[in-house]
Amino acid sequence: MTASNPFTAPVTLTGPHARLEPLSPAHREALAEAADDGALWKLWYTSVPAPERMAAEIERRLGLRDAGSMNPFAVFDAQGRAAGMTTYMHIDAANRRVEIGSTWTRASCQRSALNTQCKLLLLQHAFETLDCIAVEFRTHRLNTQSRRAIERLGAQLDGILRSHLRMPDGTLRDTCVYSITAAEWPTVRNHLQWQLDKPRSA
Repeated sequence: MTASNPFTAPVTLTGPHARLEPLSPAHREALAEAADDGALWKLWYTSVPAPERMAAEIERRLGLRDAGSMNPFAVFDAQGRAAGMTTYMHIDAANRRVEIGSTWTRASCQRSALNTQCKLLLLQHAFETLDCIAVEFRTHRLNTQSRRAIERLGAQLDGILRSHLRMPDGTLRDTCVYSITAAEWPTVRNHLQWQLDKPRSA
């Protein structure tokens, strides 16, 4: 593992609504159960490992960590239940840029404070510890739920990469690229904290 690289060094990030732990093979069973909540692997517009593929997906992400291009996390909710996975990916340490992506969240934790908390923790670490100049988010053009969630963070749409990736079913994905810059971070941080602090409807 490239522990000398701060972008891939293991770190645990904790807030009132979520905890992000360095991904390990020990998380396989709990994450397989989380993916089964909502049968997330059946969604055509995203890529979530089926429960029986969880071990292979963990191994893939750890391989990318060892290669220096990803820092993967297992996500847990406030009760300590496995909620999903997220990563710093496409790490460009020389230019101090990362993408927050390869994220999925069990159905029963969606539309809760968990996602906002995760993004606040990841963005705070990226800008205030890793000294990033920009953080990217990418998603399928037709994944409207994901696009709205990214836009609620305060990220700006940089553009759309057309026919960017081939999906597992053979279709071509148009990829929406969003980013938050270091100059925007203080305002985004205040906005995300306000979202977490405001009363939430039941």
